[in-house]
Amino acid sequence: MSAASEKTRVLTGITTTGTPHLGNYVGAIKPAIAASQDPNVQSYYFLADLHALIKCQDPRRVQDSRLEIAATWLALGLDTDNAIFYRQSDVPEIPELTWLLSCVCAKGLMNRAHAYKAAVAENEAAGNQDPDKGITMGLFGYPVLMAADILMFNANKVPVGRDQIQHIEMARDIAGRFNHLYKGQYFTLPDAVVDERVEVLGGLDGRKMSKSYNNTIPLFVSEKKLQKLVRKIKTNSLEPGEPKDPSTCTLFQIYSAFATADETEAMRNEYANGIGWGEAKNRVFELLNEQLREPRERYQALMEDPGHIEQVLIKGAERARAEAAPFMDRLRQAAGLGRFV
Repeated sequence: MSAASEKTRVLTGITTTGTPHLGNYVGAIKPAIAASQDPNVQSYYFLADLHALIKCQDPRRVQDSRLEIAATWLALGLDTDNAIFYRQSDVPEIPELTWLLSCVCAKGLMNRAHAYKAAVAENEAAGNQDPDKGITMGLFGYPVLMAADILMFNANKVPVGRDQIQHIEMARDIAGRFNHLYKGQYFTLPDAVVDERVEVLGGLDGRKMSKSYNNTIPLFVSEKKLQKLVRKIKTNSLEPGEPKDPSTCTLFQIYSAFATADETEAMRNEYANGIGWGEAKNRVFELLNEQLREPRERYQALMEDPGHIEQVLIKGAERARAEAAPFMDRLRQAAGLGRFV
């Protein structure tokens, strides 16, 4: 067994339907990039562009988002020598594996998927006679494609939010079913990893920072735009000089997510001493701008050189397919689809 195969395999998919924001960075990108630099871990990071088609039929948006997200991860320091970074759509073995897994996956399992049940419930609440109105097979079969993403590389661990745990459990069920039917240990059963310490940043309006709420601060907006957005963050009506509670303040939460422990403690004291909201917003802007200045410059340079990003992703796809192609040959053979000679 090679040293690479003995490493813990960790796989992360990145949906390509939007522009990365501060919440994405703190909650997912920052810890993932740290993991990509761990020599004891074999990390797989992929642009989940096939998944994007489930919700988005705007080709330009999908294309732009793929470029923006790839540039973001590279600008922030993703180690593509250690980690394998690729586009899902560049690995044709993944949709082929999706079909093999679909043929052993019980429809009843998909009926229980949260996203599908929510879409059906929405139709029923709207009084539609057809509970499946507007529901595509992409949405219905989404967990099988996700299972193929994971099982293709026999990932041991898959970092996810709590809302995605069900999909990892489904991947385990499907993998176990395939192993049983074809009498072999073809797939490793993956484990979901939910990091309770991962911070969920508040947005401009105090709710969770999310594209669906239109309350995000994009990572790499211009300095002027960043300052304008920080000034829009919702605060209460307490005057300068009045003590303020940092535990309920979006500004403080964003500040502490980027500051050192000493800087955070100093700001906590400023809140106790009644710092004015204008000054607090200035401090947040200055900290963010300082920390994002160099990555922003790298991001802009990458966006102006899509050919470089393309080469990085092609190299990543070649590394991914070096594993996926022979494994898919083995799976075809197991299912009776192998060559005659």
